[in-house]
Amino acid sequence: MDKIPSLREFVYIIRNFSLKEKIAFFAFAVIFLTTSLLACWKISNFFLVETPAEGGTLAEGIIGTPRFINPVLAISDADRDMTNLTYSGLMRPDNKGGLTPDLAEKYEISDDGLIYTFTLKEHLLWQDGEPITSDDIVFTIQETKDPAIKSPRRAGWEGVAIEKIDERTVRFTLKKAYTPFLENTIIGILPRHIWQEARAEQMSFSEFNINPVGSGPYKIKTANKNSSGIVTSYELVPNKNFALGKSYLAKLITRFYPSEKELLSAYQKGDIDSVSAITPESAEKIKKSGSTIKNLFLPRVFGVFFNQNNSKIFTYSEVRYALDFATDKKRIIDEVLQGFGAKIDYPIPPGVFGALPSKNESYSIEKARQLLKAGGWKFNEEEKVWEKKENSSSKSKNAETLRLEFSLSTSDAPDLKKTAELVKAMWEEMGAKVNIKIYEIGDLNQNIIRPRKYDALLFGEIIGRDPDPFAFWHSSQRNDPGLNIALYANIKMDKLLEETRTISDESERGEKYKEFQKEIAKDAPAVFLYSPKFIYLMPSEIKGTEKMESVTVPSERFSQIHKWYIKTDKVWKIFAKQEN
Repeated sequence: MDKIPSLREFVYIIRNFSLKEKIAFFAFAVIFLTTSLLACWKISNFFLVETPAEGGTLAEGIIGTPRFINPVLAISDADRDMTNLTYSGLMRPDNKGGLTPDLAEKYEISDDGLIYTFTLKEHLLWQDGEPITSDDIVFTIQETKDPAIKSPRRAGWEGVAIEKIDERTVRFTLKKAYTPFLENTIIGILPRHIWQEARAEQMSFSEFNINPVGSGPYKIKTANKNSSGIVTSYELVPNKNFALGKSYLAKLITRFYPSEKELLSAYQKGDIDSVSAITPESAEKIKKSGSTIKNLFLPRVFGVFFNQNNSKIFTYSEVRYALDFATDKKRIIDEVLQGFGAKIDYPIPPGVFGALPSKNESYSIEKARQLLKAGGWKFNEEEKVWEKKENSSSKSKNAETLRLEFSLSTSDAPDLKKTAELVKAMWEEMGAKVNIKIYEIGDLNQNIIRPRKYDALLFGEIIGRDPDPFAFWHSSQRNDPGLNIALYANIKMDKLLEETRTISDESERGEKYKEFQKEIAKDAPAVFLYSPKFIYLMPSEIKGTEKMESVTVPSERFSQIHKWYIKTDKVWKIFAKQEN
């Protein structure tokens, strides 16, 4: 058997090579080594996959200043943004139109739809290391239901009883079946050991409202304040105890600004990386290289709602139909929303469960005029307005002459002001007289909407993932604090809305929703305009947002932030973490 040369013999052989032989040998050796390494690299890459890694920073700009980083008390967008980052609920929005378990390991619903039983995951911990138990769930809901605390979430929990079964199990019992109830369980849970000593009247004054202890994906590391003691920014870091796993982004900075103007200025100067709650026009203007606009489905309905109790002209169906035909909805979407929205003709927007497709009828001023003429209205050429004798069959000289003249109330939000101006121009072209009234949002809510002091109201409604039109269209909700701003009353629809809330079969419930919308279209209590997109401008280096499709409220953009990442590693496929 031939003996393999030793290293000394191998070196001796090479030394005896001629110069040409040495050059050829070393050239061959380099080629062989390079080829071998390349082959190994390719083989290794075949078995490797890129995965998220910890690291990176995101600076988010937010309009407003948080006052209540508390799921029971949160009232502003800034409050809700910070609450979503620092607290967890039993369930969590999945940004795809559904819900996924968060603190909950599982849940069961009784056959009659009255009992919901939740089991918590094992070994859950608060950010301070204390255990999370069913006592915390019971405490949070009891605090939410307490009238003295005045929680904005209280209405959703009225008539719901909660009891502790054991350390990991809680049971909710409803008086009546309510299919969308699961939505309630996304409310953040408070730590009982932190809050139990605070009486109702003390709760809003607690330091924990601005330095929360929660169980969400992030926890506050530092708070920066101005000379007046107002928080101007927070630095957050991942909560290692988060039920769905530690977040990838190593640092999250939230900076707060009093207006959109200052927010946009900070973005353009590079002080922040991402912004939301801005107008479509602003988003297009400030978008820069390395950034991307995510336009997410937002289940909201904007329209003009008619108050027939305040303005007699809206009791005539031909007037309501005519105003609908005289509204160029596509133009509003193009000019106001810059295309970031969808035309709607019904109270449930496209993309939401039970929605109907838009009508085939198109914008037509001529059709609107024909409807008014057929309804007995006459056009006053001198005044340029349609008029009608209230009782055309009466020969009385005292019969009242109605004019197609009314006020249109809305908030001072830029998109709503611009929409109001467009609608006014369209309706005046048809032959109406429209007086626009603009109010600051707080003033509008308190002094105009609550007492129902408007002729027509340009406003929006938050529909939700699983729509429940009851609050917006049932006759029992016509007066404050109800949300039936069209003051709509229809006995048939009342019964249908009541029945629909109890139906668990999705197919049957969807058909009921469609029946409801068709009836609304016949009565035309409002002109439905558009459903906007939620605009979120963020750096393109942020990954993990590819499956992000929808939010119900702006703060839900953070619902899956624990999956966002900038840094990556390569690991063998068998070791890669599987994402849902």
